[in-house]
Amino acid sequence: MESLSYPALFIAATLAATVLPVSSEVLLGAMLVSGRFDAVGLLIVASAGNTLGAVINWCLGRYLLHFRERRWFPLSAQQLARAEQAFQRYGLLSLLFAWVPVVGDPLTLVAGVLRVRFWLFLLLVGIGKTARYGMVLAVAA
Repeated sequence: MESLSYPALFIAATLAATVLPVSSEVLLGAMLVSGRFDAVGLLIVASAGNTLGAVINWCLGRYLLHFRERRWFPLSAQQLARAEQAFQRYGLLSLLFAWVPVVGDPLTLVAGVLRVRFWLFLLLVGIGKTARYGMVLAVAA
């Protein structure tokens, strides 16, 4: 069963970075507290998965924005507007806060809409998400 734990964490972290109501912090903390998993490995897996989820949002913003009026589109017009205001107010460095609940997911989508360079997006979002999971692990320890 332990062999499935890292993939489960990766999937949970990926989904948590999308607009789906999934939380990966509880799983991450439980895995650390169990003592059966390496903290560095947990940090890498959770950060990579969560960053991948943000990349999915960036791609949605980059390529699927013309579907925003569709019922299935993951963000409301109000959420998009709030994220766009935050992005314009704070600029590229706001992507360091892509992990923040409610605002973070739309922020990564808006980065795609505004065609932020992918490598810069990946760098900033990856730093922020890794720092956040590092804090979660520190608290759980």
